[in-house]
Amino acid sequence: MVRGFWRHRGGCECSPRAGDCRPGHSRATAAGTLRAVADPLLDPVPPTHDVAPSPGLWRNGPFLRVWAASTISVFGSYVTRIALPFVAILTLDAGPVQVAVLRSLELVAALLVGFAAGAWVDRLRRRPVLIWSDLGRAALLGSIPLAAAGGWLTLPQVFLVATLAAILTTFFDVADNAYLPTIVPRRDLVRANGALAATHSAVEFVAFGVAGFLVDLLTAPLAILIDAGSFIVSAVTLGTIRKPEPPPPPAADREPVMREIAEGLRLVTHDPVLRGLVGGSMGLAAMWGIFGATWLLFATEELGLEPAIIGVIAALGGFGSLLGALLAARASARYGLGRVVIASMLFAALGNALIPLAPAGLPLVAVALLIGQQLIGDTAVTAFDVTEVSVRQARVGNRQLGRVNATVRVAVVLAQLVATLLGGLVAEVVGLRAAAVLAPLGALLGAAALWFSPVRGLRVIEPRSDEGTPADGPAGEPG
Repeated sequence: MVRGFWRHRGGCECSPRAGDCRPGHSRATAAGTLRAVADPLLDPVPPTHDVAPSPGLWRNGPFLRVWAASTISVFGSYVTRIALPFVAILTLDAGPVQVAVLRSLELVAALLVGFAAGAWVDRLRRRPVLIWSDLGRAALLGSIPLAAAGGWLTLPQVFLVATLAAILTTFFDVADNAYLPTIVPRRDLVRANGALAATHSAVEFVAFGVAGFLVDLLTAPLAILIDAGSFIVSAVTLGTIRKPEPPPPPAADREPVMREIAEGLRLVTHDPVLRGLVGGSMGLAAMWGIFGATWLLFATEELGLEPAIIGVIAALGGFGSLLGALLAARASARYGLGRVVIASMLFAALGNALIPLAPAGLPLVAVALLIGQQLIGDTAVTAFDVTEVSVRQARVGNRQLGRVNATVRVAVVLAQLVATLLGGLVAEVVGLRAAAVLAPLGALLGAAALWFSPVRGLRVIEPRSDEGTPADGPAGEPG
């Protein structure tokens, strides 16, 4: 595998941060000659400085509050990930197409507002966006158990709640990924993202483990009430952060929204590393689109498993995610970032290939194969996610990161939307097992996109000065 290379081309080698030409990037000289320089992420020469994360991450007050808020809200969200489809399937008798529509509406909503969310997040302070998104989602999800208690819950209401919650989630996710580099030094991003992912994985193990039992015990609509409460606690916790954010650009310096959206697209399409990572992410999203449209129905209708058993299987995936989060930084340091993301994609495909092999007449074998998918697939996907997000956060400047995140999110959601609809249609026409066979193909396409890009030469994330970005300040500042 290529460990790295020098690159040069005509014209200005633009920084992925702002499109400007700065010292350290290739540019044409007055005589028209080109100067080739090393990209910090692709440089074949090992860095001479210390690239290890600072020991102050867990003394960073704002990060600890973000970590606590995330842990609490993710617990509720994992419960809803099981409970909301069961509201449609068990409470409202939804079939494969309706379940696919439910998931597709969430994706369409995220797709429609994705670019605008990125532009506005780059214009605003990120923490208020996070807080109001949490509060809005709490109100929306709280309406489902209220309607169920009153006897007027309908499938259109579930569709509407899922759509509006997805819009707020889009704003939250774009702001969240842009907020972390303002409170954590760039050299600590892999470690910080790994810590968040590891915690989410541990929470996933617990939440999915109890979600099925909560659905059986409380009914699916009431189980969603836990998620609504978790968003309120998350908002309050984020509200206690006192560290000031970098100021947004003055109104006089802002470009029109459409021009800012186009700038985000340009930053991604002109950076070959980001382009390759987006291709990999889209392949992974396609796999998850088919998975999301078919897995629960396959487990309940094809294999005859009860919600409690399904919850336990999903919970074991949390153990796999935890392992992936813990291994991401160590594997990247030992083998290089490029090898880790490509290998992760291949293992994700392998894990999902186990699902259609689960036999309907042998429940123990079926459960073992589904558990294998959770352990192999979730380990690989989490390792990919931690590495990919960290590279993106390190390559892009503070006030461009929201738009870049939104561009990546729109591309990923588009791929997932197409795959979700395809999976639902194939499941309806041919069968759930046939649809599940298609899922690993998405990850294989993502691996190919990564292999035929500069991503496979990535080795390390090198800390980079970011002109006045507070994230490069002391890690142990109080919140």
